[in-house]
Amino acid sequence: MLAYVFWHWPRSDATAAAYEALQRPFQEALRSAPPAGFLGSRVLAMGGAPWTAEGRDAYEDWYLVDGSAALDPLNEAAVSVPRRGAHDAAAAAAAGGTAGLYRLRLGDPGEVPHAAAWFAKPPGMGYSALFTTLEPLVRSEGAALWGRQMTLGPTPEFCLQSRRPVELPAAFFPIVVRYRTVWPPTA
Repeated sequence: MLAYVFWHWPRSDATAAAYEALQRPFQEALRSAPPAGFLGSRVLAMGGAPWTAEGRDAYEDWYLVDGSAALDPLNEAAVSVPRRGAHDAAAAAAAGGTAGLYRLRLGDPGEVPHAAAWFAKPPGMGYSALFTTLEPLVRSEGAALWGRQMTLGPTPEFCLQSRRPVELPAAFFPIVVRYRTVWPPTA
């Protein structure tokens, strides 16, 4: 599973409520007629990440797909006629954005997360040791560990998403962010 992750933030003249209201029709249009390979999306409000709006409040959209072959259909669907109006309205209210590509490395992304720890692989630690170290934590927390692909993204290499903030071993030095769910709607 891959995730195309898009960070964006509103123009200074847009309130959070108005900006979020513009995001929902686009997400609903994707959900109601999903492109090939599209597994779902989530929009998370967050703050404190240095790669977004200089650390100010921003939004993190996760577009889950079943592999790289699904990226072209997702890109085309985003601006296709049934979604163009909703896409363009949301885009017009954005002051900026950046994106990245991430692969699920451990766990299950089924539950919408409430926190994330972004971190780099500690110096001298191999990938096998990293995964062995984190696997019990991912399992016990019902978390998902994502790894940046092809250095495509502004973040540290890894993201551990979970229902609540988790404490990583001291060598990891994470950037911890808390999320508020904007999409999908909660029951």
